[in-house]
Amino acid sequence: MAQTKQTDDKTRGATGLRPLAFAADPNPWAEGSCRVSQGRTEVLVTATLEERLPPWRRGARAGWVTAEYAMLPRATSERGRRESAAGRPGGRTMEIQRLVGRSLRAVHDFKKMGERLLVVDADVLVADGGTRVASINGASVACALAWRALKSRGVVATDPMEQLLAAVSCARVGDALVIDPDYAQDSAANLDANLVFAEDGALIELQFGAEGQNFSRGLVDEILTLGWSAAAEIFAAQREVLARRDS
Repeated sequence: MAQTKQTDDKTRGATGLRPLAFAADPNPWAEGSCRVSQGRTEVLVTATLEERLPPWRRGARAGWVTAEYAMLPRATSERGRRESAAGRPGGRTMEIQRLVGRSLRAVHDFKKMGERLLVVDADVLVADGGTRVASINGASVACALAWRALKSRGVVATDPMEQLLAAVSCARVGDALVIDPDYAQDSAANLDANLVFAEDGALIELQFGAEGQNFSRGLVDEILTLGWSAAAEIFAAQREVLARRDS
């Protein structure tokens, strides 16, 4: 996997990203795929184009993008039960896959897709905090690769994906802000925030939640500033892996 220049996790500082890496097209069958690691968290993301639409979308003369998210049973320190064995996805899984889908739809021109469905699967291999933001960051690369491949094959005339996405998490641990927290830091946090940016700087998603300690408008502004700085590093890493793939 191509490694970015972030420092190792012991010396990164509270406002720096964990070591970040993207690998382009590790799956030989998917239209586009990416394996992303942020610290010890690793996610495999695939993008699949299907010549169909959900029933409610048929006749729209435009496509759709959706996402599914899952975690391997031993992605965490103790084995979790497969949700398929339980019969349905859990609430957290549904929340995350809806977030991934919403984020991707915000940067797609559906009319350029034709009446097709792009299905993005994010499977967590190792979880150590930040699986939802890692899923979005990997999905951004996987979708970009998929549309480039599909355009080269003449399936689409123009690329429907207008911008890359970068997602960043932030936690307040005590009185200190931590960007891209690992599981231990996130578990000790009294505030959690998840930010999703488009490449032009626009915000796509903004999630804040506090427990036991309120927060000010000034703190929101500080988190947004730190988040965009981290997102700029993620965009740079994404562009780098895509450029290497093109060369």
